[in-house]
Order: sequence, then C-alpha cells, then structure tokens
Amino acid sequence: MNDQQKQRLRAAYKFAPTYYGVIQIENTRNHKIFIDTVANLHNRWGYYQLNLNQNFYHGTPLQTDWLKDGAAAFTYTVLWKADAADVVNMRQTLKTLQDKWLRKLTPFDDRGYNHRPLRWAYDNQD
Repeated sequence: MNDQQKQRLRAAYKFAPTYYGVIQIENTRNHKIFIDTVANLHNRWGYYQLNLNQNFYHGTPLQTDWLKDGAAAFTYTVLWKADAADVVNMRQTLKTLQDKWLRKLTPFDDRGYNHRPLRWAYDNQD
C-alpha cells in the first residue's frame, strides 16, 4: 500500500460516521444476556473480548461464564444504533437508552448478567 492509499484510508476513517447504540452479549449455553449502551460501536466486540480474555471483569458472573464456557459460547449483537452526530448530551442519552432496554429485556438474575441500576430504587417505575 502506497502513501497516497494510506492517506485516503485515514481520511475515510476520520470522516466516517460514529454510531452509538445498544449491544447484547449472549451466552449461547445458558442464554443469559448482558446489555450495554456505548457511545461508539466501532470495534466494541473486540473491546469486550480483550477485556474478558484478560480477566478484567474478575469476580463477575459474566467473567466466570466466559472462563468456564469459552469465547465460542458467546455472541455479540447490536440491538439498536443511531448516528452520534446529532446527540447533544451523550451521557444522558446513553443513560435513558440503557434504562429503556434494561426494562424491556430484564437481563437480571437468572436471565442475564446486568444489575438493576441503583437509580431505579428512587423511581416509581420498578
């Protein structure tokens, strides 16, 4: 690859849209799911795989099952995405989105790896 091709690739990457969204990691052996919202979906599965392979989430049920069942037992799915260019407050947007999807899929206890957000204890919806 010559320098001009490299420059074109860098420019294309720089101007590519950034997507935020909701992801799901599922253990295909026990069907437990983990739901997360992320500001940038680009290579997010690689990020989780790297961290799980390095035991970053030690002591969590997700990490325990990853070590027990192996990487091949897990799938990654983008459940929802949108262009991040129009988002004014990403932190609040992700929190609202997370609440919506956690309530919708209830990935808690025997159904998943998430914990109920502490903020739910203070509202009347739970």
